[in-house]
Amino acid sequence: MKLQTTYMGLNLNSPIIVSACTLSEQIDNIVRMEDNGAGAVVLFSLFEEQIRKEEARFKNVVSTTTNSFAEATDYFPDLEDFSVGTDEYLEHIRKAKQRVKIPIIGSLNGITNEGWIDYSSMMEQAGADGIEVNIFFIPGDINLSSSAVEHRYLNIIEAIKQNVKIPVAVKLNPYFSAMGNMALRMKNAGADALVLFNRFYQPDFDINELEIKTDLKFSESNEIRLPLLWIGLLYGKLKLSLAATTGVQSAVEVIKYILAGADVVMTASTLYKNDIPYLKKMNKEVQDWMYMMGFESLGAFKGSMSQQNISDPTAYERANYIKILEGVR
Repeated sequence: MKLQTTYMGLNLNSPIIVSACTLSEQIDNIVRMEDNGAGAVVLFSLFEEQIRKEEARFKNVVSTTTNSFAEATDYFPDLEDFSVGTDEYLEHIRKAKQRVKIPIIGSLNGITNEGWIDYSSMMEQAGADGIEVNIFFIPGDINLSSSAVEHRYLNIIEAIKQNVKIPVAVKLNPYFSAMGNMALRMKNAGADALVLFNRFYQPDFDINELEIKTDLKFSESNEIRLPLLWIGLLYGKLKLSLAATTGVQSAVEVIKYILAGADVVMTASTLYKNDIPYLKKMNKEVQDWMYMMGFESLGAFKGSMSQQNISDPTAYERANYIKILEGVR
């Protein structure tokens, strides 16, 4: 049973990709990911705040006329909050490429189209096979229009595509008012792939200490439904790659996402829970299911459950909504 797939022009031996997470901070872990069947690895993110604070600190050191940058650095998280510096991140790409053959995808996380985007070309020069841009932006300003939010995304994509020749994936949120049209506009802006969807880490409250809690909860398998819906709706309508993320706990979620039309499926939570060798088990279980169903390759069933290919396309839209509600007694 062949697991080969193509993701934004990159040939992979498995559709299962390790998504951006702290596990990739260790080169030995990346080697283990390859040994256990990962199709590719998206490295942990390089953050805009990190880049801007390092630049502000550097300018403060060389400046002899003002200390304004010292004050400016107070607006950013402490550099100690980040695992490595910018130079170390680029060196990490180089070392990873020396140790493994699978594609290494750099990750940029930011919300503006300022100087941090220049690091995309540095990632390319360091040997990255692609870049995933994670635009983690919550538009909390009530004066910010929806069109302004959309243009922020499109401007970032265009700026990065002007900087690099390697493929660029965009990890986006599901909260656009016209998700399908926004996906099309991102494609037209130059995106080679869309990663559906980003998980916003909503805060919780400690009611005794009256503090905001920032604890992380791993995704659960029932969270696949929203990205499953949109991958199934977008498949065959856009000429770019679709990557699924969120809720991938086992081979079951991998299979469902590919049935909807995903080229690749990204996971991290299950590796924290089950360790990196679990990748091998997931690949084996996908192959076992393919054998049982009579599928020789991923292409034989990819997108077969998408809106484009099912017998009743309305099941993706209002008709299914009515059936679900009518079925509740």
